[in-house]
Amino acid sequence: MINKRSLLIVGGLAVAAWLASSTLYVVDETEGAVKLRFGEVIEESIQPGLHVKVPITQTIRKFDTRLLMLDTDTSRYLTREQKAVIVDSYVQWQVIDPTLYYEATGGDNMMAARLIQPRVDESLRNAFGRLKLQQIIAENRDDLMTGPREELDDLMRNELGVAIRDIRIKRIDLPEDVSAAVFERMRSEREREAREWRAQGKEEAERIQANADRRRQVLLAQANERSQTLRGEGDAKAAQIYSNAYEQDAEFFAFWRSLSAYRKSFANSDNLMVLEPDSEFFRYLKNAMPSGSSAE
Repeated sequence: MINKRSLLIVGGLAVAAWLASSTLYVVDETEGAVKLRFGEVIEESIQPGLHVKVPITQTIRKFDTRLLMLDTDTSRYLTREQKAVIVDSYVQWQVIDPTLYYEATGGDNMMAARLIQPRVDESLRNAFGRLKLQQIIAENRDDLMTGPREELDDLMRNELGVAIRDIRIKRIDLPEDVSAAVFERMRSEREREAREWRAQGKEEAERIQANADRRRQVLLAQANERSQTLRGEGDAKAAQIYSNAYEQDAEFFAFWRSLSAYRKSFANSDNLMVLEPDSEFFRYLKNAMPSGSSAE
């Protein structure tokens, strides 16, 4: 009797555990889910948490709602002027409508990637076809992808129930036949810009030099004018002093001037003067008297 009761208890617990596992399920925060009955969706967009289902007849399909990445194939696109570029890109996408996603892809991420890939290729082809090669090279890549991302996002929300969060360009290459011409044009443009900068620098240097020369001439003229003024004032002052001295004792002044002339004339032993003996220049030498003597 005890063994039968134990077996019944164990069996009951097993049945309860099976019923619990068959009727209860958990949807994680990073998941979206739909409830199916014989493959038909009967409950959409089940929220995270603990839920109940009918065993056997009802099944639950869960989908990862985190960001997923699709590494697209390297593709060759033509620009507006029919020049080829080779683009390597990737797409970040996310399931936002589990019901539509299940109906469009059967919940298969590989199927979703195969559906998204050609749409991305078409969107990028249209975007690059509207731009010139110079714009593609010079423009910010994030700005370049804004239009295709928004266009593709609207399309994929309605078709697959997924949001296109980002399209990023990993690399843009040029075919070998185009690269040489592009690089040569870039080199020519840089050389032209360098010549323009050099010409502007030379013009600026000449302007600065001209201003400096003009300023120098003005300063020299002002200094020369000031020196002439000071020299004239000095000469006038000296003449005034000479005049005052002359008026006080004309004879002594003449004698002092003669001594100054003698000093300057005989300062160098190599100086040679040819004068007549009775020249006025030697007037004070001829009339000089010995010290202490007096005239009679």
